[in-house]
Amino acid sequence: MHNIGVLGAGHLGKIHLKLLKEIKGYNIVGFYDPDEEKCKEAKKKFGLHVFNSADELIEVSEIVDIVTPTLSHYDCAVKALRSSKHVFIEKPITNTVQEAKELIDLTSEANVKVQIGHVERYNPAFLAAKPYCNEPMFIEAHRLSKFNPRGTDVSVVLDLMIHDIDIVLSIVKSGIKRISASGVAVISETPDITNARIEFDNGCVANLTASRMSLKNMRKTRFFQRDAYISVDFLDKVASVVQLGDVTQSLNPFSMKIDTGNNGEQKQINFKSPKVKNTNAIKNELEDFLDAIVNDTEPMVTINDGYAALDVANTIIEKLKKTADLDVEGNNN
Repeated sequence: MHNIGVLGAGHLGKIHLKLLKEIKGYNIVGFYDPDEEKCKEAKKKFGLHVFNSADELIEVSEIVDIVTPTLSHYDCAVKALRSSKHVFIEKPITNTVQEAKELIDLTSEANVKVQIGHVERYNPAFLAAKPYCNEPMFIEAHRLSKFNPRGTDVSVVLDLMIHDIDIVLSIVKSGIKRISASGVAVISETPDITNARIEFDNGCVANLTASRMSLKNMRKTRFFQRDAYISVDFLDKVASVVQLGDVTQSLNPFSMKIDTGNNGEQKQINFKSPKVKNTNAIKNELEDFLDAIVNDTEPMVTINDGYAALDVANTIIEKLKKTADLDVEGNNN
């Protein structure tokens, strides 16, 4: 059994506590949160020990699970890494790119495992569709959520869009050539609706839209590549694949024949619905982290992955700031 302590007893922290209790191999030593009401609620619900400080929890833990607000990720992780503890950090890795760089250095010095909680990598619909994604050249992602004050401590880019940034970076193995972005602040001080366009060196373009002002929730991504179109619904956990191939002797019920218009050439369109397993993505990522520790392997989402996603997100945020400055200047003229 591996002793794990949880920092943070908010909405997501409680989910982690619940799932960690279900995973064989973890022994929860307890949790800490500076909010006494959250501690009382979590203690009543899970019957776990409440520590008086993060330092006390880290001291008796082999693994530290950081599920605190983004602004405190860095301080919590530094304490854990300096004590040579394995660390799981909820996304985004930190609030700034410089903080993330420092954590990478500390991780190397401590020689421990660190995983970042980009949970959509474990979404069963994405896992079912991933084998079909082969060098996509255009990616369209929409992540829309109803307004929730809980997420406004960070921008919509760090709160929502960063999920899709990580997914795109995990699929497109190419350097980034250009990033452009625009956004609108509706309720909070930073944009609540943002669109970003990421252009890669290999010609792929990713168009990402994130909003926390929608009337309904949506988490859909579409991958377009030569001879194929792949759709992933992260919310409803559905994957669809449309592939263009040579005509076979017998069409199955889920295929159709088309004329390409190229000297009478015919092709066959095949429709597939990859089987999506009924799994819990958060539980799977926590299991994967334990497996990495036990078997001394890399988790699916490494600290470098977390840094890469934050770096792109930070670039988008800077682009948004410049756009806002230009708008202000334009209004003053």
